[in-house]
Amino acid sequence: MSELIRERTEKEEFVRLSPRAAKSSEARRAREEYECAVRTKFQRDRDRILHSKPFRRLMHKTQVYIAPTGDHFRTRMTHSLEVAQICRTVGRGLKLNEDLIEAIALGHDVGHTPFGHVGEEALASIIGYFEHNEQSVRIFTLLTNNGQGMNLTDQVLDGILHHTGDGIPLTLEGQVVKIGDRIAYLCHDYDDALRAGILNTHDIPQKAREVIGTNTSEMITTMVIDMIQASEGKDRVCQSETVAHGMKVFREFMFEKVYFSKSLEEERSKGRLILEILFDYYLKHPDKIPPEYHNWTQGNLQKAVTDYISGLTDNYAIRTFKHFFIPKE
Repeated sequence: MSELIRERTEKEEFVRLSPRAAKSSEARRAREEYECAVRTKFQRDRDRILHSKPFRRLMHKTQVYIAPTGDHFRTRMTHSLEVAQICRTVGRGLKLNEDLIEAIALGHDVGHTPFGHVGEEALASIIGYFEHNEQSVRIFTLLTNNGQGMNLTDQVLDGILHHTGDGIPLTLEGQVVKIGDRIAYLCHDYDDALRAGILNTHDIPQKAREVIGTNTSEMITTMVIDMIQASEGKDRVCQSETVAHGMKVFREFMFEKVYFSKSLEEERSKGRLILEILFDYYLKHPDKIPPEYHNWTQGNLQKAVTDYISGLTDNYAIRTFKHFFIPKE
């Protein structure tokens, strides 16, 4: 009887969802598996991500503010949950597969380093190249389950890989997350900047204010409704020209006033320095890295150090730095 639940859900997708939506029965994995009696492939992927250690670590990874002292600033985990909520709303409006959307949204940032984009920049500078979206895929395909990965579906991995950068996700669900991620981080980082006293509502450029407003909730609502209306009946998820331009102006403003803000430069420099020193330390003391990282990289020490350090949380990186380099009182 329970086996019919999954089959029933799979059949209902063809009736309930848009013809353009991804169907879970058509999803494929690198390795064949026995199907769950209750959950579809996309539901299983979502659950695997949600219950994984890499996802739990997002709770202590920086979104913008390094090791913030307040309780209400966003972390990578709260950001991922907010992306999932925003994108599911869009997905429901377009009759897309919400389970696929949620899986991509929850997993898209697990490859982020400690200290946010500063950490990503530090690793890229050290080894020559590092992209958090590619690291996310590496985590899900290799650096979990004793080197076996989670065997996620191709559609979920594709959405995670192409949620940022020039590539376009193959599914409309992945395209929803690509735009929804930007909506989430801009609006919520703006909200945190207001709380931190870095910005006030009058700072937003007039061109952005006229289109998307100044209230966080209203901003999200405006852009979500616009995505649904602009994408309905199309083979590509998009925004209207007006809202896309307003969002572009807002994004440029956020990079200038928040992400590259001089008021945050000191903390960013500290985070960058910690990772640079830890990286050098582990290269000289490879025995301090858990042995599985050496196995997963087949003896490539630089790759093992990169995989290990990129997975650290902000607090753990700070504690480790203190343990190795700060004299005990």
